[in-house]
Amino acid sequence: MSDDAPKKQRRASRFDADRSRIMQEVCERLSKGEPLTHICRADDFPCDDTIRDWAEDDADFGRDIARAREAGFDAIALDCLYIADDNGKDTRIIEGESGPREAPDHDWISRAKLRVDTRLKLLAKWDPKRYGDKVALTGGSDTDAPIKSELVIKFV
Repeated sequence: MSDDAPKKQRRASRFDADRSRIMQEVCERLSKGEPLTHICRADDFPCDDTIRDWAEDDADFGRDIARAREAGFDAIALDCLYIADDNGKDTRIIEGESGPREAPDHDWISRAKLRVDTRLKLLAKWDPKRYGDKVALTGGSDTDAPIKSELVIKFV
């Protein structure tokens, strides 16, 4: 798109008067790990496409959203640690012939594993550079070219 191309006209919205408050709340909630589509389900919020349009039209808001999402991804990763470390319900007491005994609660453990795995898979999709499994072999920085390997065979 060239610089002199006409800009897309934004339609007036019933949310324009509350735009500043909504923008601030969106960033706060994103930074806690809440997805934009979930935030925008509330009646007092515009749809997620409107928020994306606002971010496209307002560079500062776009940067704020990006920073909030990054913080939100970190919050979700921290949530994975809390879930994995919480062993309070990993066992249960069952009655046996020799009296009550402690046994693993496999349902609870499986549910916790599912919760962690789901979050980690989403993080890998949403922020693959930081949370993805792909390992890039480069010279060290993001701008370096991939490392090339050569095999030279000399016959003497």
